[in-house]
Amino acid sequence: MTTQTIDSAPHATWFVGASYGGTDDQMPRFLAEGIWENGYDDKLLEVVRSMRPGERIAIKSSYTRKHGLPFDSRGRAVSVMGIKAVGTITENLNDGKRVKVDWAKVEPVREWYFYTHRATIWRVLPGEWMNDALIAFAFDGKPQDVDRFRNEPFWRERYGTTSPEKQRFEWTDFYEAVAEKLLAHADDRTPLIEGIHEIASRVPGLTYLQDKFPDGTSGPLRDICPFTTMGTFNRSMTDANRKTLAGELAKLLGVTVPVPPSFEGIPVLNNQRSWFFAYADKRGAGDIDALWKVFVAASKMVDGDQLDTRDAFIRAYDEATQVWGVAWNLSTGLYWAHPWEFLTLDSQSRHYINKRLGLNVAISGQQGPCDGRAYLKLLDDLRSRFGEDGYPVHSFPDLSLASWMYKDPVDEPVPAGDIGTNAGAEQETEGEVREAFQVAAPIVPYSVEDILKDGCFLERAEIDRLLDRLRTKKNLILQGPPGTGKTWLAKRLAFALMGQKDDSKVRAVQFHPNLSYEDFVRGWRPTGEGKLSLADGVFMEAIKAASKDPSSKFVVVIEEINRGNPAQIFGELLTLLEAGKRTPNEALELCYPDADGKRRPVHIPENLYVVGTMNIADRSLALVDLALRRRFAFVGLEPRLGQVWRDWVVKECAVDPGLVADIERRIAELNDQIAADARLGKQFRIGHSYVTPAHRLEAGDTKKWFLQVVETEIGPLLDEYWFDAPDEAQKAIARLTQGW
Repeated sequence: MTTQTIDSAPHATWFVGASYGGTDDQMPRFLAEGIWENGYDDKLLEVVRSMRPGERIAIKSSYTRKHGLPFDSRGRAVSVMGIKAVGTITENLNDGKRVKVDWAKVEPVREWYFYTHRATIWRVLPGEWMNDALIAFAFDGKPQDVDRFRNEPFWRERYGTTSPEKQRFEWTDFYEAVAEKLLAHADDRTPLIEGIHEIASRVPGLTYLQDKFPDGTSGPLRDICPFTTMGTFNRSMTDANRKTLAGELAKLLGVTVPVPPSFEGIPVLNNQRSWFFAYADKRGAGDIDALWKVFVAASKMVDGDQLDTRDAFIRAYDEATQVWGVAWNLSTGLYWAHPWEFLTLDSQSRHYINKRLGLNVAISGQQGPCDGRAYLKLLDDLRSRFGEDGYPVHSFPDLSLASWMYKDPVDEPVPAGDIGTNAGAEQETEGEVREAFQVAAPIVPYSVEDILKDGCFLERAEIDRLLDRLRTKKNLILQGPPGTGKTWLAKRLAFALMGQKDDSKVRAVQFHPNLSYEDFVRGWRPTGEGKLSLADGVFMEAIKAASKDPSSKFVVVIEEINRGNPAQIFGELLTLLEAGKRTPNEALELCYPDADGKRRPVHIPENLYVVGTMNIADRSLALVDLALRRRFAFVGLEPRLGQVWRDWVVKECAVDPGLVADIERRIAELNDQIAADARLGKQFRIGHSYVTPAHRLEAGDTKKWFLQVVETEIGPLLDEYWFDAPDEAQKAIARLTQGW
C-alpha cells in the first residue's frame, strides 16, 4: 500500500519580464515558441526551477507614468505594470532557464497600478488581499479597485483621497523635480557650477563654496556633486534663507514646481561639513565623479528596479562611501533626491529605526555607513512593513518626520542641531565627519479633545474627571471588564496630563508573576563581562528623570497591575507613592545602594504620576493589597456601545451602517445575561473593543468579520466564563450569530 502525499501549499502565480538588457523585447519569440526564458545564465536559476506545471504565468512590463491615468495622481509619477500575455506553465525543463507555457496574448495591454514589481520574476501567492486582487485582475479579467489601493497606508500620502489640509510631504515634489533636472548635468557640470557662483554673487549664504587647490591658492569651486548642490538649501539656516536659495537654484535648473512652504523633518547638513567631498588639495581625482555615478545609478534604479540596476547601484554606492566626507550623509543626499524611494540614515533616523522600530542598521568599520547591499536590504525590509495599518510609519518621509519627533524615554536624546549663524563657515576636511542632522522638533500639543478625536467613547466630562483624580491623587487605576480600552486610554491620559505628546516622558511596563523589585526598582544585573552590577529599573529611571526636570510631568503606565505582587515589586517605594509623602522629608533608603556603593535617600517627586490598568474579571488574580488601594484612585470603565461608538465604527472602520445596530443589540443582550448571572456579574461583560475593528473593513465584510470575532475571541472567553456550564456558553455563542 502506498501513501499519497497531497501538496496543500498554495499555487504560486508568476509575473515575469520579457526584456533583456532593458530594451530587447523577447515576448514575440516566447509566444511563438511557447516558452518563457530566464535572461540570466548565473541568476534566478533556482527560482525558475521552482516553477511548477499548472501554475499561471503572466508577462509584465513595469514603468512609471504621470499623465493619462484613470485617477488624479496630483502630477506625481505612478508605478504601472502592463499585463501583456497570460498563460499556464505546462513543463519545467529544470535547467533554471526555461519553462514551457501555453500563452494567450493580452490585447490591448491591461494596466495595473501601485502594487507592482520591477524585478524580472515576481512570485505571487494567493491569500493576501493585494495578491488576490492582482491575480483576479491578470487572469480572470476583474477590474482593479484603484481607489482602495491608492488609499492604502503606503500610497495614501501621495495619491489618496486625503483632504488637502491633511496632506503632508508636499516638499517631496520640489526635491524630486530638482533631482530630475540635475541629471542633465551629470556629464558637464560647468554650466551648473557657474550658475551657482552667479547666484552666490547676489544672494548671501553661499560663500562657503570656496576651494583650496594643490598649489596653495584658493578660489571658487570648479566642480560640484549633485548632493552638495542640493545641500545649498539644506543647511543649518533659517527657513526664509532656505526658500530663497531653493528658489534661485530652481530658476537655474528650470524647475517649475513651487518651493515648499516648510522643511519639517528634512535632515540638514552641518555648516562645517556642507560638501560631500574634500578640498581640491586633498581630494581624490575621481571623488566628484563617484558621487555623480551613484546619483545616476539611484535614478536608474527608481525607473527600473532590476537585478542589473541594483547591482550597479550597490557598486556605485560602495564606491561613493569611500569618498572622504560622505559617510552616512550619502543616504541623506539620496533621500533628498528620491524621498519616496530612499531612506535617510542620519543619526536621528538610525536611532529611531533601532530603538522604535527594532530593526538593525548595519555599520561598517568604525561606525561607518553600511554597504550598498545592506542599505537596500533595509529599504526592502521597511517597505514590506509600510503597508501594515498598525506600523508606526508608512513611508520614508514619514519615518524621517517620526525620527525628528521621537524622544527615547531610556537613552539620552540624540543631539539635534540648532539654526546656524555661521552659514559661510570654512569647511572641515580633516578629523571626524560631521553628519547631517535634524533641527529641534516642535512640541505636539495633546488635550482631552485629542483623546476624543482618537476614538474614545467616554463623555468629555468623564475624561475631565479622570484627569482631575490623577492630578490630585497622583496614582490612578483604570479597572473594568476585558475590552473596555483600559490600556488604550492610559497612555492618552498621560499625554493629556502633560499637555503634549511626548513618549520620552511616559514609561510603560507590564506586571506579571515573575516581575520583581530588582526588575522594577533596583537590583543586580549581569554585565557583558560576566560580572554583576547594580542597575536601576523602570521606576527608578522615571524617578530620576522627573527629579531632573521638575517643570515637566512624567508618567509610569503599569499594565495589569494586579498580575504581579505590587507590594513586593514596589517595596519601600509603595509608602512613598502617597500624594502626601512626595517630599524629600519622607525620603527612604532603598534596599540596594547607588551604583557607587553609597546609600542616598529616595523620594518620589510630585511631577511623577502612575496610571495602572486592572482586569477585574480574571479569576486567577488575587485581590489588590489594601495598602496599594489606599494610594490609588480607582475608576471603573464599562462597555461603551452607543451613538458615539456606532458613528465611529461606521465612519472610521467601514462597518456596514445597516448592521451596526444589530451588532450592538446582540452584544448588549449578551452583557445583560452575563451581568445577571450570579456566578459572573457586571465585571465580566464584553467590552466594546471586541467589536471595534482595528483596521477598516472591506466592503461587504462586516458579517464575516463579526462571525470571526465571535468564533475566535468572544466564544473562547465565554467558554472560560461558563467552564462549569459549557451548554450555556454554546447557547450564548449561538444567539450572537443567530440568523447570520
